[in-house]
Amino acid sequence: MSIKFYNTLTKKKEEFKPINDKTVKMYVCGPTVYDYFHIGNARSFIMADVIRRYFEYRGYDVKFIMNITDVDDKIIKKANEEGVSSDVIAEKYTKAFLEDIEKLGIKRATINPKATENIQEIIKIIEKLISSGIAYQLGNDVYYSIDKFSQYGKLSGKNIDELISGARVEVDENKRNPLDFALWKGAKEGEPSWDSPWGKGRPGWHIECSAMAMKYLGDTIDIHCGGNDLIFPHHENEIAQSEASSGKPFSNYWIHFGFLNIDNEKMSKSLGNFFTTREILNKYPANALKFYYYQTHYASPLNFTKDGLEAAKNGIERINNTLQELKYNLSEGKEGNYEINIKEYEDKFVEVMDDDFNTPKGLSVLFELIKDINVCVSSGNSLKIENINNLINFFDRILNGVFGLNLSAYKNELSDKIISRFKEKRETFENIIEQKIENYDSESISKLINHLIEIRKEAKKSKKWNLADQIRNELKEIGILLEDRKDGSTIWKAE
Repeated sequence: MSIKFYNTLTKKKEEFKPINDKTVKMYVCGPTVYDYFHIGNARSFIMADVIRRYFEYRGYDVKFIMNITDVDDKIIKKANEEGVSSDVIAEKYTKAFLEDIEKLGIKRATINPKATENIQEIIKIIEKLISSGIAYQLGNDVYYSIDKFSQYGKLSGKNIDELISGARVEVDENKRNPLDFALWKGAKEGEPSWDSPWGKGRPGWHIECSAMAMKYLGDTIDIHCGGNDLIFPHHENEIAQSEASSGKPFSNYWIHFGFLNIDNEKMSKSLGNFFTTREILNKYPANALKFYYYQTHYASPLNFTKDGLEAAKNGIERINNTLQELKYNLSEGKEGNYEINIKEYEDKFVEVMDDDFNTPKGLSVLFELIKDINVCVSSGNSLKIENINNLINFFDRILNGVFGLNLSAYKNELSDKIISRFKEKRETFENIIEQKIENYDSESISKLINHLIEIRKEAKKSKKWNLADQIRNELKEIGILLEDRKDGSTIWKAE
């Protein structure tokens, strides 16, 4: 089997053929660091992460580059508004970006290059374009002449006349063509600038990505990703300047992620429906947001709603319940004769994910497996211990490895919030277990919960109903739910 996906450049689904066997050179347009990134950006980052993870799952070595645009008009504007330097703004929001992608469980890039760290590489490309007659100087500015690149428009699929009439372009009556774009912008008072053969100035946005992609991945890369809104002009201009500079194809495959609307409307600060990722993560777990995005194919438009996010939380809980069930049977050593064919499900998963990284169908395969497990449990058919171990391993490789959901219910890991609540009720629990609690971490509290369950079980046998109820209620108050089973056992789940 081979991986196939839609290539924006050729407008068709194609089999992936890497430049180097079992290696993927992948570039993703990262953030312009002038603010916290919004949930539309988050969708692109999350889906690019899944594509990377899936390639790794299929045995590829992925060199994953995500740039950070730390010099740009938006950064300068924000700096002027706040009365600080551009460096201060860029540093603040670069730090915030790295913090938030970590909270999302997105794997760190192989390299996160910054535009300001690659000024000399940018200048070299511009010099080459000028010497070949493809770029020209106007004062201290340098522009790319799109008329000199015969394939301009091949990514967006529009001809130049259409682009001139429909695109928003920089206004400069001296430009040879209205679509000619800036490679270098002459310095203005109060703006960051660097020395160049054309005087002090700073790079244009498009040339930054070309320079960083080519520096870290080579003249031709395997895959370039980004949101649909970047197809034109950003990615179109990247192709033009990169290919005119190197004389080689820039990227063999282009992947673009669909637009995100909020309650059927375009996200906009003026409409009051603009949400940063940081805001959402303060109210919902990262797993819920990621699970929500996975339920729609990466290229399709997605309508974001709070109800949908709540439903995603429930879907995660359903998976967690199954993992908890597997963990419980494993810990109890319940040996049975029944065995689920994991390979059958893994083959199905690979089949649907190989077909354009179809995460909705990939999740449906997992839920088919969960249904099979639940039917087995409800019918009283215990699984073989080896089969349980293999199922847990399979879920770990798919849920954690491919989807980056970091589901660990079967390990009984606890959140910092629950650990903090335990500390607040330290005295209460010490009185119940009649001993001091020396340590508070996930492992020690997990043991404490199991100890409280045993005390509760003995209390029920002795008809000490008040104590049994107290233990249940105190645990529920801090986010630990007890579930009594028909066989007389009790398991717990963290909210």
